[in-house]
Amino acid sequence: MELDNILTVESVIPHLKASSKKQALQELARKAAEVSGLEQREVFDVLLERERLGTTGVGGGIAIPHGKLASLDRLRGVFARADRAIDFDSIDDRPVDLIFLLLAPETAGADHLKALAKVSRLLRDAQMCDKLRGCDTTDAIMALLTQTASSNAA
Repeated sequence: MELDNILTVESVIPHLKASSKKQALQELARKAAEVSGLEQREVFDVLLERERLGTTGVGGGIAIPHGKLASLDRLRGVFARADRAIDFDSIDDRPVDLIFLLLAPETAGADHLKALAKVSRLLRDAQMCDKLRGCDTTDAIMALLTQTASSNAA
């Protein structure tokens, strides 16, 4: 499972302008709908439902909102770098500025968990996060995410 299979240049938001968790999730849902053909409201509702179970703010300024949708054909990702850190009710109470949205078909099962684990491992790397925070273009972010993911597989 390579990140370039679920993330495209079109699904990267290098300058997320959101001042709240709800706004951030709305923007992520809008972008996910744009790149997948799904309804924005459907994506947003799944994200809100997941957040009600517990925050996806995993600490260290990182959030990994995720959900499953019956109408989705394959795993999809959206990555956003917020211009200003957002209160995300994170487990460490720190605001979030790097967000990786992961959407999976309801039938994805293990693939969804493998993708979540891969994203989590990648974003637990402090050096990677510092580099991502220093990127301000879609291409630079995409290159960093996919180049690192491929070199980790080798």
